[in-house]
Amino acid sequence: MDCLRVAVVGLGKMGLLHASILNMMPNVEVVVLCDKSSLLLKFVNKLFRGSQTVKDVEELSDLDIDCAYVTTPIPSHYPVVSSLYSNKVTRNLFVEKTLADSWDKARELTELAETCGGINMVGYMKRFAVTFQKAKNLLNQGTIGEIASFDACAYSSDFADIKKGSKGSGSRGGVLSDLGSHVIDLALFFFDAFEVSSATVESIGDGGCEDSAQFTVKKPGLGGQFNVSWCMDNYHMPHFGLEIRGDKGTISVDDDKVELMLDGKSKKWYRHDLDDNVNFMLGVPEYYREDEYFVNSVLSGNKTELGFLTASKVDYIINQVQKKVL
Repeated sequence: MDCLRVAVVGLGKMGLLHASILNMMPNVEVVVLCDKSSLLLKFVNKLFRGSQTVKDVEELSDLDIDCAYVTTPIPSHYPVVSSLYSNKVTRNLFVEKTLADSWDKARELTELAETCGGINMVGYMKRFAVTFQKAKNLLNQGTIGEIASFDACAYSSDFADIKKGSKGSGSRGGVLSDLGSHVIDLALFFFDAFEVSSATVESIGDGGCEDSAQFTVKKPGLGGQFNVSWCMDNYHMPHFGLEIRGDKGTISVDDDKVELMLDGKSKKWYRHDLDDNVNFMLGVPEYYREDEYFVNSVLSGNKTELGFLTASKVDYIINQVQKKVL
């Protein structure tokens, strides 16, 4: 394939973002946009004049699609992905995080993808941020020695003023799947695997979804603590961070910088020190990088490092946290 024919399913914020980035890539053609909302389809018809619009996934079957992006709400990922596979629309799928709204469904989709073949990926874009990539490289080089423990956090002020029993946060499906999944994936990226040992969750809004969560994890020789909340003051932009402690020093990393502490001396790298440039800027640079990575993987036929199996491990950790508090 020299040029990918792409379908985007789900035209909310993330669908429009990915469609816009893909539309700027020279080796991609956004052939069709799919959403159940007639109003949204009318709107995108004006933005993407060369693209066809359809209301149903089944209508994609005869359009010779090379790959599809699934950017619908998380609870719909399972039926949409299953339909794309069963209708043989394409074997190459990009799904926005999380893979599914339960670990059982994530496992089923992983098995289905394995049976169908093709290239698959889940959109944990923080892995493509230059600061977290730098931290990963430092860890791979053994810069701080044997890793002993870490703290991880994910904060936002999205529902800082929420009142007990009020509606709103439930529509987002819970802070673990929404905000927390990114930092869980980063910890898995750094440390490969771990098990949840204890957890507490607080639900403030109506519907019983998680609004904040604290949980500890462990594996032989390593312990970690997670704090996740979208009810924090003064976090108008989401914040993701980790502090990693080894027997030789410490690495602290967030979206903006990496700090290495060795022998009482500090060295810092900021985003602008780490070649944080892309060909087309929309949102943050990591969105372009993840799309470019997926497109190149499909064109080359090489499996991604963020396939369904890898991404399902995030759903597994979320499932463990929820079980601990039942």
